[in-house]
Amino acid sequence: MVEIAGSKGYAEKAQRFAADYESVTFEKVHNPVRGFYPGAPAKVLDIGAGTGRDAAALAALGYQVDAVEPTAAMREQGNLHHADACINWIADSLPDLAVVRASGKQYDLILLTAVWMHLQEQERLPAMQHCAALLGRNGIMSMSLRHGPVPTERHMFDIPDKETIALAHTCGLQLLYQKSYKNDTLGRNDISWSYAVFRK
Repeated sequence: MVEIAGSKGYAEKAQRFAADYESVTFEKVHNPVRGFYPGAPAKVLDIGAGTGRDAAALAALGYQVDAVEPTAAMREQGNLHHADACINWIADSLPDLAVVRASGKQYDLILLTAVWMHLQEQERLPAMQHCAALLGRNGIMSMSLRHGPVPTERHMFDIPDKETIALAHTCGLQLLYQKSYKNDTLGRNDISWSYAVFRK
């Protein structure tokens, strides 16, 4: 697939990013919002799955997981780190998610973990519309949103929570939870995160 702007820098530093991602557990990242996730064997779409850390953890719990990752080098790292995991890897990307949408599937849970910040302003509404359409009835969408300085070599934006929540509302999603956390799991003092969970 054609490299997208949001994946800039990932291929060249895939091993380093993989080491960073795998140094943090699924539980540490998702515990603040795990209570909103449907039980296994729910169908999960992990968008921007990176090394598959979260996808592998969910698959081990009995979930049916499709992992979307646009960067081939990151998918390769995923296969190295989680070779035995029952993950369906998909070469696709936001905002279009053309491959996933063509499958006709709907999901009980969509994860957008540290990925939304890669979208330009004009990409966010169509991305949200597609995510909402991929959710089944009463489906849950969980987002972690990055805030802080943007590295000059990365295609990244500090997007206000209010904007993201308003977009989700426009697309028919109900906000269930929103909270900001000062602690960055990789120990970066100038980076903070917020979580937002929505239901269709």
